[in-house]
Amino acid sequence: MSENLKIVIVGGVAGGASTAARCRRLSETAEIHLFERNSYISFANCGMPYYISGVISDRKEMNVQSIAGMEKRYRVNVRCGCEVTSIDRENKTITYTEIESGTQAHQQYDKLVLSPGAEIFRPPLPGGDNPRVMSLRNLEDMDRIKLAAEKYADKPAIVIGGGYIGLEMAESLRERGMEVMLVELADQVFVAADREMAAPLHKELRKHGIDLRLRTSLTSVKENGDELEVTLNDGSKARCGMVIMAVGVRPEVKLAKEAGIEIGGLGGIAVNENMQTSDPDIYAVGDAVEVTNFVTKTKALIPLAGPANRQGRIAADNIFGRKSTYKGTQGTSVCKIFDQTIAMTGANEKQLKKLGIPYEKIYVHPLNHAGYYPGATPVHLKLLFDSCDGRVLGAQAVGLKGIEKRIDVIAVAIRAGMTAEDLSELELSYAPPYGSAKDPVNFAGFVANNVVIGDMDVCHTDEILELDEERQILLDVRTPKEIEAGTLPGATAIPVDQLRDRIDELDKGKDVLVSCRMGLRGYIATKILNQNGFKARNYTGGYLTYQQATADK
Repeated sequence: MSENLKIVIVGGVAGGASTAARCRRLSETAEIHLFERNSYISFANCGMPYYISGVISDRKEMNVQSIAGMEKRYRVNVRCGCEVTSIDRENKTITYTEIESGTQAHQQYDKLVLSPGAEIFRPPLPGGDNPRVMSLRNLEDMDRIKLAAEKYADKPAIVIGGGYIGLEMAESLRERGMEVMLVELADQVFVAADREMAAPLHKELRKHGIDLRLRTSLTSVKENGDELEVTLNDGSKARCGMVIMAVGVRPEVKLAKEAGIEIGGLGGIAVNENMQTSDPDIYAVGDAVEVTNFVTKTKALIPLAGPANRQGRIAADNIFGRKSTYKGTQGTSVCKIFDQTIAMTGANEKQLKKLGIPYEKIYVHPLNHAGYYPGATPVHLKLLFDSCDGRVLGAQAVGLKGIEKRIDVIAVAIRAGMTAEDLSELELSYAPPYGSAKDPVNFAGFVANNVVIGDMDVCHTDEILELDEERQILLDVRTPKEIEAGTLPGATAIPVDQLRDRIDELDKGKDVLVSCRMGLRGYIATKILNQNGFKARNYTGGYLTYQQATADK
C-alpha cells in the first residue's frame, strides 16, 4: 500500500485522536487531517464531573492533548472549529464549514475515519430548551454547568437520569454543598447492572442527602423568577436553580447516514471486525459504531473510552495493511458513587434472560481483605456462568474497597474463555492488608463450580418470595441473635450447629430451601440435609442477597 495516503479523520477525543497518532506511527509520509467541530481534539471527558465538583482544580488538566502538541509530535493537520457537513464518496472528498467564519471548503481523502461519538438524548418536553436545562458532553458544557453551580449554589439542583453521568453529576453537585434531587424513570439507578446489585447505591445516595426519585420522570420545566419549576410524572413539583439532563446518549450518525453508509439495526454505524463501514475506504470508531458483545455475540451499543481507543488503533492498522481485528466489547466498567464503587463486566442477567441464553448465578459477600486486619469491608459479588460447562458469562460487584480489582480479574477470565473452576484455581496476590488467602474471585469460583459439578443446588430470591408451603420449607440456619435482627418471611429457624440433633423437626417430604447470612452455613446445612435423605438447596448469598433484592420494592 502506498505510504503517501491522504487520511481524513472526523472527530477527535478517544477514537479519532488515537487513530491519528497510530497512523503517524505507522507512516511518516502519510498526510493526516483531523477535523473537530469543537475547540479541542482530546480531553478528559470522563473527568468532567470531577472538575465541576472541584476534585480536579486545574482546568488545564482536562486537555489530554493540545492542538499544538498533536501537530508538533505527530505532524497532524488539526482543524478545530471545523464541522464536516457531507461526504462525497464517489469523488472521495469531504465538505467542511469553518464555524466561526461560515466559510465552506473541501478536502480529498484516500481513507476516511469517522469518530463522531454519541449525542446527548434530550427528550422533547415543555421548557426543555431553557438555557438552565443543561447536558454534559464537552468542555464548553462543563464550563457552563460549573458557572451555573456557582451562581445558583444556594438553590437545589435536579439531575434527570441515574446512569454514569447522572450519578457522577449528582455526587459532584452534592460535594459542592448543593441540595440535589436525582430523578430516574427505572426502578433502579445504574441500569447497566442488575437491580439487586444497584440497591446499595440507592442507600448510599440517600445517606449523602440525595433526594432519590425512582420510577419518576420529568414532564415540564417552567421559569419562575430566578428559579425553575419542574413538574414530575407523579404530578409533584419542585423548584431548583438548574437541571442536568443525563437520560442517555445515542450514536451520532447523521453524516454517515446522509452519505449512504450502512446503519445497523440499533442505530449505530455498521462496521466489520476491521472497523470498516459498508464503504471499504471509510472506517468508523468509537461511540457511534455498533459492536459485537463479546459474551452474547449480539450487536450492541457500548459507549466506553477504552474500546474507542482500541478501535482507533485497529482502524489505523487496517488502513496500512495490517490485518488487525476487533474482537468485541465486554462492557467492563466502573462507577464511583460517594464511598461506594460498582463495577461490572460481561453480560448481565437482564441481557441473558432477554436473549434466552442459559445461565446460572451465585452471590458471595466476602471481605475485601483478611478480616483480622483492620478496615475490612464486604465485596458483594454476583457471578453469572454457564451451568453446564462453567464458562464465566458476567460479573458485577459493589462495595467500599477492592471492587474494581476483582472485576478486572474476572474481565480477563471472560476474555480468556475461563470457567468457574479456573477462577477457583487463580493464583492472586495476597497479604492481609490487600486480600485473603482465598480471594473473593477464588471464593466465587469455588461456589459456582460446586453448582456446575453438582455438589450444591441453589435457589434464588423469586422462590423465597413465592414460597410454596405445601411442598417447600424455608430454613434459616443462623443464630437466634442474628434472626432477632431480621429473617426471611415464613422461615423455620434451626441453627446449623443444632441441625443434626433437630433434623427430625423437618418434613422429609418437602424440599428445603436453606438460608444463612451469606451462603457458607447454608451450604454446610444442605450437605447435612442431602446426606440424610432430604432434598435441599442453598439460597445463594443468603440474607445479605435477600436484603439487596428486596430493597425499594
